[in-house]
Amino acid sequence: MQEPSLFQAIGGAPAVLRLAHAWHQRVMADEVVAHAFSHGFHPQHTERLAAYWGEAWGGPATYSQCHGSESAVVRMHSGHGPHDEMDRRAIACFDRALDDVGLTAPRLRDVLHAYFAWATTHTMAAYPDSAQAVPDGLRIPRWSWQGLQG
Repeated sequence: MQEPSLFQAIGGAPAVLRLAHAWHQRVMADEVVAHAFSHGFHPQHTERLAAYWGEAWGGPATYSQCHGSESAVVRMHSGHGPHDEMDRRAIACFDRALDDVGLTAPRLRDVLHAYFAWATTHTMAAYPDSAQAVPDGLRIPRWSWQGLQG
């Protein structure tokens, strides 16, 4: 029998939305990470983030079909210089958000943490000098129980 996707294991769209909301609350309360939102953010940021994570974790392609491309997401996070401390704190906020939503399954927590840490420090940090350097045609990376999917 095939393992459920991460999206299914976490509890589908409602659970991913709860996690996105918990993470957003955590980062807005963090003086360093909140700086990333000081310019403002989309009114449906949490819903869009949940759609993005859901797609990355094996759920429906809602983000790609309704909100934008991976290239656009990476561009939003690019051109702001290195931000290692902000990244570390965003990852810590994610781990605490897992606690906030009551996600206690160790294996699922580990895999979701690995995804978020990788996405934060690799994909979203790949173009610190210029958003214009981000190529067109990037696809949302898919993550499974085994990590990044080819």
